[in-house]
Amino acid sequence: MSKLSGNPMPLLRKANGLLRLIRPELPLAAALCVVIGEVLALGTLPPLRAAVLGALCGFFLSASAMASNDYFDLEVDRINAPERPLPAGLVSTADVIILTIVAGLAGLAAAWALNPAAFVVGVIVWGIGFLYNWRLKAAGLWGNLMVSTSVAATFLMGGLGVGRLWSGTVWLFSLIAFTFDLAEEIAGDAMDAEGDRQRGSRSIALTRGREAALRISGSLFVLVVLLTLVPVVFGALNLHTLVIIFLTDGLALFFLRKLLTSRTPAEGRSGMRGMYLSASLGLLAFLVDLLVA
Repeated sequence: MSKLSGNPMPLLRKANGLLRLIRPELPLAAALCVVIGEVLALGTLPPLRAAVLGALCGFFLSASAMASNDYFDLEVDRINAPERPLPAGLVSTADVIILTIVAGLAGLAAAWALNPAAFVVGVIVWGIGFLYNWRLKAAGLWGNLMVSTSVAATFLMGGLGVGRLWSGTVWLFSLIAFTFDLAEEIAGDAMDAEGDRQRGSRSIALTRGREAALRISGSLFVLVVLLTLVPVVFGALNLHTLVIIFLTDGLALFFLRKLLTSRTPAEGRSGMRGMYLSASLGLLAFLVDLLVA
């Protein structure tokens, strides 16, 4: 006990490593997407129970996928990202395995508490994430499509959570999420080409070249911007929502330019992170706008 109280740094170091391991902005974004899916399906604030359970489901399933990703990516991360918690020695492989299991079970428990249909989708999403991390990360475009499908499912999970899966707005946002994540996955492969080559990846960046991968990714990001304008074309939005969409799209295009003109993987990842954070802030602002309108 005295050792723990006299030297808390190892525990703080491990806690910091575990937090960095799950990349908290990604699980938080997944939680937000599930709640937004509920709001879109209902057109109003969901019941508190559904909102909390949906957010917990999205957060923990995403956190589990992030943790297992780093476990299976250890050797590649020694090359691509040696500063990550596992290759840097901040956490052990046992820590990562425990976190993967505990977070996965917590996410599935939240899904079960929502309803059986949400649990089934949760199991599928968790299975896709684990299978991708374990075996299919080197599958190139097919692997990218698997990840994008699981991301798009967050909005569908929200619709399921409140019993309104077939909302057209929910499916539009699901399509936007799918396209955005597919673009990000392809761009990420371009940034990680050196490490991916070591494991025999068939990514677009390796089969067709980095520039081709970034062009495809950039085209998909532009498609995302166009998809966000679909409600505008049909006049289904108020002025506040229009401002949010235009500001979010403007920020996304700014960071897209940074990504497409990047000269190093670090610059490219910075652009990708900026786009992700822009999209997350836009989603948050959209949610607030829906609730106060």
